[in-house]
Amino acid sequence: MSHLFRDIAAGKPGTITRVGLDTFVDPRHGGGRINARTTEELVQPLTLGGEDYLFYRALPIDVAILRGTTADPAGNITMEREALVLEALAIATAARNSGGVVIVQVERLAEAGSLNARLVRIPGAMVDCVVVAPPEAHWQTFATPYNPAFSGEVRVPMRGLPPMPMGARKVIARRAVFELRPNSVVNLGIGMPESVASVANEERMLEYLTLTTEPGTIGGLPAGGLDFGAASNIEALVDQPAQFDFYDGGGLDAAFLGMAQADREGNVNVSKFGPRLAGAGGFINISQNAKKVVFLGTFAARGEPKFVDSVEHRTFSGRLAARRGQPVLYVTDRCVFRLTPEGLELAEIATGLDIDRDILAEMAFRPLIPRDPAPMDPRIFAEGPMGYREEWLSLPLEARLTYDPAQDVFFINFEGFGVRRREDIARIHRAVEERLAPLGRKVPAIVNYDHFTIAPELLDDYTDMVRDLVRRFYSGVTRYTTSAFLHRKFGQALRRRRVSPHIYENRAEAEGHLHALARHGHPPRPEDGAAGSGQADRTERPDTGYGADRPSPAQNAGDPG
Repeated sequence: MSHLFRDIAAGKPGTITRVGLDTFVDPRHGGGRINARTTEELVQPLTLGGEDYLFYRALPIDVAILRGTTADPAGNITMEREALVLEALAIATAARNSGGVVIVQVERLAEAGSLNARLVRIPGAMVDCVVVAPPEAHWQTFATPYNPAFSGEVRVPMRGLPPMPMGARKVIARRAVFELRPNSVVNLGIGMPESVASVANEERMLEYLTLTTEPGTIGGLPAGGLDFGAASNIEALVDQPAQFDFYDGGGLDAAFLGMAQADREGNVNVSKFGPRLAGAGGFINISQNAKKVVFLGTFAARGEPKFVDSVEHRTFSGRLAARRGQPVLYVTDRCVFRLTPEGLELAEIATGLDIDRDILAEMAFRPLIPRDPAPMDPRIFAEGPMGYREEWLSLPLEARLTYDPAQDVFFINFEGFGVRRREDIARIHRAVEERLAPLGRKVPAIVNYDHFTIAPELLDDYTDMVRDLVRRFYSGVTRYTTSAFLHRKFGQALRRRRVSPHIYENRAEAEGHLHALARHGHPPRPEDGAAGSGQADRTERPDTGYGADRPSPAQNAGDPG
């Protein structure tokens, strides 16, 4: 809509975009019609260059009703006390160029020529009428008469904000926070997703994130409830069409959005329920174009199932997302689902719950269920902060995997890495497969397991995964760690799976054995120092031999092995 206003202003026939494909605004799913009284075709499907698009036809704007802060006698409008500027300029221009009328409500008048020209958001040449409103008719948001933090007049201390109380809402937000990545640009939707910002603030993660809202705020802490759209301590405020340029072009690293209904295909409805129309807002743009989407919602609502056989209004297309390979999670207080090409898969379940009684009995369809879904992290259910920040700031999985074509070696940096859930094992397997499968051949690998931790009950599953990677991708693999536990327990687990347990004390020994494998093509004798040879564990830290200007594979590599 905000782009359509801009295109109307420019005299274009309409807006061509992928946004809305396979949702309720797609003509193949109703074309945005709400009832039988709508007969006019407003949206048309197009094919350009072999790709599907939708064409939203331009309409003349007869009247624009806008708001600002200050007006001068010429009708120039500034917005210094507004929380947002939205698409005010695009709408005013569209109305003006359509021969319509532009009416702007303000809270005060200024002398002619006294306004700073650089602060004028709507030029007087586009304004027909100014209405000066009394304070009670000019609240800053639906809930707040005026908050100087929303307008950027002051910055508020973030650390002093109280944490949200414990409950289902916080449990869901905490699980969602695990999907954040440092230095990412994120959108938070209205409702349940607002809690993600609160949890991130409590865990002291906000300074490493750029949170945004669709009306145009960038950075800071987005507001919730009836203040939604505003934000405190922002870094920048842009107009809404520009924000959606960024969103539609794939600028968002992740989006956290609400979920009222979901079905077996992974479709989501947040826009219409029976006769009640909630509307979609920017939900379709955001969910369709973010690099990763996390939907948040309680598992059930007032006894009504939220996981239905087919959503009554398709605001998000699971089929389209799966076809494009977009990662999508559905986070609830009882379990977590993942979108696959075959539909929803149960990925995690809260400890103590019974799948049949507590999950399947309250769903209208049966999702894909792996042999043993991972338990949800117990930290999300405990009182007090999770203490997640230090773990979160460690290297992400993708940065831990490095293939060096010059040396033809795959480096895997597990230093400080923890495997706490079965989902972690699956992530490792996928990440290595994505990195090495395109090579089309096996390569030698070195794994740094120093300060690596793994839940004991996951060791067998982990070594099963290692066996598969060794079989498919590694021509030889060596490992090193100072941990006596890993030398003993991990080595035993590998031997049970007929995988050579080459675990050394330091990097130099691991590299030496890898070179020996390359030369001779056979494993070393016990006296070579492999795990299980009876050689005493040494406790010195591994000497990588890499200078400050050359990152060690411990800094570059990653996980599996």
